[in-house]
Amino acid sequence: MAYEIKGKIKQVNEAQTFSSGFTKREFVVTVEDGKYPQDIIFETLQDKVGMLDGLAPETEVDVSFDIRGRAYNDRHFNNLVCWKIDVLAQDAPSEPQNAPSDFIGAVNDALGQVNNETPQIDSEIPF
Repeated sequence: MAYEIKGKIKQVNEAQTFSSGFTKREFVVTVEDGKYPQDIIFETLQDKVGMLDGLAPETEVDVSFDIRGRAYNDRHFNNLVCWKIDVLAQDAPSEPQNAPSDFIGAVNDALGQVNNETPQIDSEIPF
C-alpha cells in the first residue's frame, strides 16, 4: 500500500553499501503536525538512492513511500521505504525581475545619452 506525506528535508545521509551488495540511503523529513513538528526518517533502496542527490535542507518535498515490517528475534520493526520524491514549487520571487520602474529608468538613461539631455518619461501612462 502506498502513502504520501509533505514536509521539508532536514537531513540527507550518505549511501551505505553492505558486503552483500545491498545499498540504502536514509533521509529525514520534518512534517508540521500541529504544535509539535515531527522528524520522520525514510530510506531509499538500491537504484533509488540517487533520487536524493541534490536535495538540500529546507527543500519542500512530497514523499511517496511504502511501509515495510519484519520480525527479528521476537521483535518487530517498521521501515518507511521511499520510492518517489517530488520537489514542491518554491516560493515565487516577491518582485518581478524587471519591474516597470527599472524599465522606465533604463529608457530615461538611454534617451539622455542619445540627446545629451535628461528627458523624463511619465510613469503614469494610462495604457
